[in-house]
Amino acid sequence: MKSDYLFVYGTLQAKADNEMSRFLLSNAKVVDKGYFNGKLYKVSWFPGAILSAAITDKVYGTVFKLRSIPDAFKILDQYEGFYENDTVSSLFVRQQIEVFLENGSRINAWVYLYNQKITNEPQIISGDFLKDANT
Repeated sequence: MKSDYLFVYGTLQAKADNEMSRFLLSNAKVVDKGYFNGKLYKVSWFPGAILSAAITDKVYGTVFKLRSIPDAFKILDQYEGFYENDTVSSLFVRQQIEVFLENGSRINAWVYLYNQKITNEPQIISGDFLKDANT
Protein backbone atom coordinates (compact mmCIF):
# COMPACT_ATOMS: atom_id res chain seq x y z
CA MET A 1 0.00 0.00 0.00
CA LYS A 2 1.39 3.37 -0.98
CA SER A 3 1.41 6.09 1.64
CA ASP A 4 0.86 9.80 1.16
CA TYR A 5 2.69 10.52 4.43
CA LEU A 6 6.33 11.58 4.68
CA PHE A 7 8.43 11.46 7.85
CA VAL A 8 11.26 14.01 7.99
CA TYR A 9 14.01 14.19 10.60
CA GLY A 10 16.56 16.68 9.31
CA THR A 11 16.80 19.67 7.01
CA LEU A 12 13.25 19.22 5.70
CA GLN A 13 11.72 19.98 9.10
CA ALA A 14 9.91 23.31 9.32
CA LYS A 15 12.24 24.62 12.03
CA ALA A 16 15.23 24.06 9.72
CA ASP A 17 13.87 27.07 7.77
CA ASN A 18 15.48 26.67 4.37
CA GLU A 19 14.24 26.64 0.78
CA MET A 20 13.37 22.94 0.80
CA SER A 21 11.65 22.97 4.19
CA ARG A 22 9.54 25.88 2.93
CA PHE A 23 8.78 23.90 -0.26
CA LEU A 24 7.56 21.00 1.85
CA LEU A 25 5.41 23.27 4.03
CA SER A 26 3.74 24.71 0.93
CA ASN A 27 3.10 21.23 -0.54
CA ALA A 28 2.08 19.28 2.55
CA LYS A 29 0.23 19.49 5.83
CA VAL A 30 1.86 18.81 9.20
CA VAL A 31 0.22 15.76 10.81
CA ASP A 32 2.13 15.20 14.06
CA LYS A 33 5.54 14.73 15.59
CA GLY A 34 6.82 11.22 16.02
CA TYR A 35 9.70 8.78 15.76
CA PHE A 36 10.82 5.56 14.16
CA ASN A 37 13.24 2.92 15.40
CA GLY A 38 16.57 3.93 13.96
CA LYS A 39 19.93 5.56 14.52
CA LEU A 40 20.80 9.09 13.49
CA TYR A 41 24.21 10.29 12.31
CA LYS A 42 25.68 13.68 11.45
CA VAL A 43 26.85 13.04 7.90
CA SER A 44 27.83 16.64 7.08
CA TRP A 45 25.65 19.72 7.48
CA PHE A 46 22.78 17.23 7.23
CA PRO A 47 21.86 14.04 9.09
CA GLY A 48 21.43 10.49 7.87
CA ALA A 49 19.24 7.88 9.54
CA ILE A 50 19.32 4.11 9.32
CA LEU A 51 16.80 1.58 10.63
CA SER A 52 17.42 -0.25 13.89
CA ALA A 53 15.75 -3.30 15.44
CA ALA A 54 16.34 -1.93 18.95
CA ILE A 55 13.25 -0.25 20.40
CA THR A 56 15.51 2.10 22.38
CA ASP A 57 17.01 3.56 19.17
CA LYS A 58 14.76 6.39 18.04
CA VAL A 59 14.92 9.03 15.33
CA TYR A 60 12.60 11.97 16.03
CA GLY A 61 10.92 14.17 13.46
CA THR A 62 7.66 15.29 11.88
CA VAL A 63 5.07 13.55 9.70
CA PHE A 64 3.60 15.45 6.77
CA LYS A 65 0.68 14.53 4.51
CA LEU A 66 1.69 15.31 0.93
CA ARG A 67 -0.79 17.08 -1.34
CA SER A 68 0.64 16.13 -4.75
CA ILE A 69 2.72 13.02 -4.26
CA PRO A 70 4.37 12.59 -7.69
CA ASP A 71 5.24 16.29 -8.00
CA ALA A 72 6.56 16.55 -4.44
CA PHE A 73 8.67 13.40 -4.70
CA LYS A 74 10.18 14.54 -7.99
CA ILE A 75 11.69 17.56 -6.22
CA LEU A 76 12.36 15.91 -2.85
CA ASP A 77 14.06 12.89 -4.45
CA GLN A 78 16.44 15.20 -6.27
CA TYR A 79 17.20 17.13 -3.07
CA GLU A 80 17.87 13.90 -1.14
CA GLY A 81 20.02 12.37 -3.89
CA PHE A 82 17.60 9.47 -4.44
CA TYR A 83 17.58 7.91 -7.90
CA GLU A 84 14.67 5.50 -8.19
CA ASN A 85 16.30 3.65 -11.09
CA ASP A 86 19.77 3.60 -9.49
CA THR A 87 19.46 3.00 -5.76
CA VAL A 88 23.08 1.81 -5.51
CA SER A 89 24.32 5.31 -6.39
CA SER A 90 21.71 7.07 -4.25
CA LEU A 91 22.86 9.02 -1.20
CA PHE A 92 19.47 8.30 0.39
CA VAL A 93 16.76 5.78 -0.44
CA ARG A 94 13.06 6.45 0.01
CA GLN A 95 11.11 3.66 1.65
CA GLN A 96 8.01 3.14 3.76
CA ILE A 97 8.40 2.52 7.47
CA GLU A 98 6.23 2.39 10.58
CA VAL A 99 6.17 5.70 12.46
CA PHE A 100 4.98 6.13 16.04
CA LEU A 101 3.11 9.43 16.48
CA GLU A 102 3.00 11.57 19.62
CA ASN A 103 -0.78 11.07 19.74
CA GLY A 104 -0.19 7.33 20.31
CA SER A 105 -1.14 6.07 16.86
CA ARG A 106 1.06 4.42 14.25
CA ILE A 107 1.16 5.06 10.52
CA ASN A 108 3.15 3.99 7.50
CA ALA A 109 5.13 6.85 6.04
CA TRP A 110 7.84 7.41 3.50
CA VAL A 111 11.27 8.34 4.84
CA TYR A 112 14.65 9.03 3.27
CA LEU A 113 17.17 6.63 4.82
CA TYR A 114 20.93 7.08 4.51
CA ASN A 115 22.23 4.72 1.84
CA GLN A 116 25.98 4.86 2.43
CA LYS A 117 28.24 2.94 4.78
CA ILE A 118 28.57 4.50 8.23
CA THR A 119 32.27 4.94 8.93
CA ASN A 120 33.39 7.88 11.07
CA GLU A 121 30.12 9.81 11.16
CA PRO A 122 29.26 10.80 14.74
CA GLN A 123 25.99 9.41 16.03
CA ILE A 124 23.40 11.89 17.28
CA ILE A 125 22.51 9.90 20.39
CA SER A 126 19.35 11.88 21.20
CA GLY A 127 17.91 11.05 17.76
CA ASP A 128 16.91 14.71 17.39
CA PHE A 129 18.87 16.52 14.66
CA LEU A 130 17.51 20.01 15.29
CA LYS A 131 18.21 19.73 19.01
CA ASP A 132 21.70 18.25 18.81
CA ALA A 133 23.06 18.97 15.33
CA ASN A 134 26.08 20.80 16.71
CA THR A 135 27.15 18.15 19.22
